[in-house]
Amino acid sequence: QVQLVESGGGLVQAGGSLRLSCAASGGTFSRYALGWFRQAPGKEREFVAAISGISASTNYADSVKGRFTISRDNPKNTVYLQMNSLKPEDTAVYYCGANLYGSSRSPREQYAYWGQGTQVTVSS
Repeated sequence: QVQLVESGGGLVQAGGSLRLSCAASGGTFSRYALGWFRQAPGKEREFVAAISGISASTNYADSVKGRFTISRDNPKNTVYLQMNSLKPEDTAVYYCGANLYGSSRSPREQYAYWGQGTQVTVSS
């Protein structure tokens, strides 16, 4: 079993920055892929960014490329999402997911474990 706890959300003005953190426990952290997804009211949960285990290769949604950076700190069992140049359309609940067997390009359905989410609100 893997437990995930997100933190770092909040209210920020457009153009500002936030850094989300996701602390994991259980399993062999360095081996599994981790992803960030978001869900706005009335919309489906969508992919934002992911990072593979051993290779730490990354993958981003087109909407966040050049603005968001995903990284992982294996000794701390933590994955981060640095979000810069935030836009009002980035407003959503952000979820961290763990995929024990996949890569940074795995689809959402392969993520078996999820955190409780953290709210990000970007004001215009």
